[in-house]
Amino acid sequence: MILSSYMPALGGGLLLGLAASLLLLVNGRIAGISGIFGRLLGAQQAGTGLVFVLGLVLGPLLVSGLHARPSLSVDATWPQLLLAGLLVGFGTRLGSGCTSGHGILGVARGSRRSLAATAVFLACGLATATLLGLLR
Repeated sequence: MILSSYMPALGGGLLLGLAASLLLLVNGRIAGISGIFGRLLGAQQAGTGLVFVLGLVLGPLLVSGLHARPSLSVDATWPQLLLAGLLVGFGTRLGSGCTSGHGILGVARGSRRSLAATAVFLACGLATATLLGLLR
């Protein structure tokens, strides 16, 4: 059945939404990864941030141990990955947040700034994918 192929993504989305909602309800914090990581680097709220970031890293490892691992390869060098990470970090500061903060909780809260940011994220992603598809 075609629906069953979407179940892992649906389950992951539900868990992400639950985790983001719980963080907001319990700690009053938005689950924006860039903000959490930035506060972690600045030694602010290190306990909560560390647990959240460890969950992001360890969660997929746990799931991959329970299921067959899909083959995945990254066709980029370490300097390219480092540059990409720095550009993403710069963009999240410039945009006052990342896709998780704006796209998940900001949109759910009806924030105009988050709605605009999410629309820009999606438009840029669509344009990039289209351009790269044309160049191949």
